[in-house]
Amino acid sequence: MPFQSFRLTLRFVLPLALVLGLLAYAVVPLVDTLTLRWFMRDLDARSHSLANALQDPLVEYVPQRAERRIGQLFDRALRDERLYAIGFCDPSGNLLYKTATYPSTLGCRPAQQNGARNALVTMPKGSVHVSESPLERDAQYLGKLVLVHDMSFIERRSADTRKYVIGLFAAIALVTSLITVFIAHLSWRDWISSMKRLLRGEIGARPQQQSPQADVHPLEGDLRALLHEFSIERRTRDDSTHLWTPEKLRLLLHEELAGDEVLVVSNREPYLHMRTRNGIEVQRPASGLVTAVEPVMRACSGTWIAHGSGTADKESVDRNDRVPVPPGNSAYTLRRVWLSKEEEKGYYYGFANEGLWPLCHIAHVRPVFRSSDWEQYVAVNQRFADAVIKEARTDDPVVLVQDYHFALLPRMVREVLPKATIITFWHIPWPNPESFGICPWREEILEGLLGSTILGFHTPFHCKNFLETVDRYLETRIEHESSTISYGGKLTQVEHYPISIAWPEQKRGVPGIEECRLSVREENGLPADHLLGIGVDRLDYTKGILERFQAVERMLEAHPNLVGKFTMIQIAAPSRSSLEEYQNFEARVRALVQRVNARFGSGNYQPIILKAEHHDAEQVNRYFRAAEVCMVTSLHDGMNLVAKEYIAARDDERGVLVLSQFTGAARELHEALVVNPYHIEQSAEALYRAVTMPEVEQRDRMRSMRSLVKDFNIYRWAGRMLLDAARLRQRERIMTRIRSHSRKSLRRVV
Repeated sequence: MPFQSFRLTLRFVLPLALVLGLLAYAVVPLVDTLTLRWFMRDLDARSHSLANALQDPLVEYVPQRAERRIGQLFDRALRDERLYAIGFCDPSGNLLYKTATYPSTLGCRPAQQNGARNALVTMPKGSVHVSESPLERDAQYLGKLVLVHDMSFIERRSADTRKYVIGLFAAIALVTSLITVFIAHLSWRDWISSMKRLLRGEIGARPQQQSPQADVHPLEGDLRALLHEFSIERRTRDDSTHLWTPEKLRLLLHEELAGDEVLVVSNREPYLHMRTRNGIEVQRPASGLVTAVEPVMRACSGTWIAHGSGTADKESVDRNDRVPVPPGNSAYTLRRVWLSKEEEKGYYYGFANEGLWPLCHIAHVRPVFRSSDWEQYVAVNQRFADAVIKEARTDDPVVLVQDYHFALLPRMVREVLPKATIITFWHIPWPNPESFGICPWREEILEGLLGSTILGFHTPFHCKNFLETVDRYLETRIEHESSTISYGGKLTQVEHYPISIAWPEQKRGVPGIEECRLSVREENGLPADHLLGIGVDRLDYTKGILERFQAVERMLEAHPNLVGKFTMIQIAAPSRSSLEEYQNFEARVRALVQRVNARFGSGNYQPIILKAEHHDAEQVNRYFRAAEVCMVTSLHDGMNLVAKEYIAARDDERGVLVLSQFTGAARELHEALVVNPYHIEQSAEALYRAVTMPEVEQRDRMRSMRSLVKDFNIYRWAGRMLLDAARLRQRERIMTRIRSHSRKSLRRVV
């Protein structure tokens, strides 16, 4: 404690001492110069007076060449201790008369008849003051009188003055430091006392208790709010001992975002109204984003703004393009935005999925950028931003912007709603700066994203890539320690929030594991003891479907005893089928399936069953529960929630997950069999190991992964983001109040 007090004292004393030292350093030479000038003027005056006194006798003695009298005259004048020597020079510049102390090196300088001349001359033994006065008689120039004064006394007095000035400044520094430290110590003690009482809850608890000092009053409420914020964050941010649930998320929203409005923006809507032969049916799209965010919206309520792409969507909304969802149990509002075919082609299929999607995924597909697509992308982003602004009932809503379709929207919303808390989550990987530099509109995209209050990615690696990209292409201030970017006077916090799924609730009527095993095999014409693998993906070139089928082929080559006993079922929902790259990819997938089936199939047996059609969540869950192994072989993926859905479905703690090392999930699910999907032999051996793994090992691995996914579920993901948003909103409100109080105090002082 004494050492801390000493350090605190040094914080006050050292800056003051430094300033006074610099001031003394500047003042001492000035004092020396002024002192020298003052003494020089004094010597000039003395020399002039003495020359006048000696002039009359010399006018008489010089023409008479009275050397003895002149010598006596000079000796009497030297009785002044400051006068060092006297000399007399004739008009020719010869030294005629001098005292014994006259410097031999001084001699006689060229004559000057226009008046006296004074100078400071440096001699080997020190500086001397030389004064030359002309001697005239009846306008006849007789010579000049030279008076030499010793300057050593001036140097001694300058040294004394210098010591006095330094001593004065030292005394001022000491006295000022003592006064400053004393006052600061008293003020600090009062502040610490008030803070301690506040932390103990003594301030404001009961009316009869002592009130804090006046300086603490303006901050009392803000400090209480910060303490409350810290308490909530400590309990909830990384508390893995308590399961995050919808109720806990609602409680968090009630405590931290009470009365705050929550808006979600995404391209894909959580529910589609489709026209079928049986009338209008509601479908859930195959989307990891919807899987993740929809449960959060059920807990938060609010409004979800999305593109209305269902064939019966327009028939299902009210006059404001809104519809309550989920059907029959509405928890939030879906606000649909309509796009023309041209806009959808340019914005969605063009710039978003032919440009940004391959740009951000290392899948060796060349991105395509067109100016017309960019123009549509900008226009659609503006339309969605306008919808957000229109739906916002307050000037500071919480806006959750989802994915790469809306990179420009945060900045557009920020310009109209500067107080809004905008959380943007980038669901796909972020490339390195060199790869992102391919995009012709890289600066515009980065500026748009930096309109966010919080920008989230799946992994720290993606955050690092984004920070380096911004540093490469924009003039910003980046704080790597706090992972923040300052741009245009606004601060954006860049954080990683690993996305997850909603842990399934225990429901009655859910088919058991054995029932699923039998029914799935029966539907596909397989024996009850048949080994089954499952893959669930969109039909996309980044998902590693071709590599997965090649691994199946290689496993059957290496282990022919599994031919006829193992089948891989691939559920592949069609995606972006209008794009040529996806059409070519689907053709390659079907060709590979035909080749492998032709090579190893026989009779009704097919080693690969491709189901290129939409399956709802319940159907997919049945396949998860029926399969011995799930293969996730993405070539590059932000997270991949299929892996976590498979784990959540296996409440029997059996089954094996084969997982690509290029997914975000591989950084969390270490008990999976992690493979390089480009290494076909490695994937084949992992698949063989999975179907032959003992049940004991399966249970150990699955139990560990289920515990992790259950704890780190979608509600924790959303809770962390919303908690960070609540903290930033609270901090901004506190700083606003503090700035307001500071301005009022300043006006009172003025």
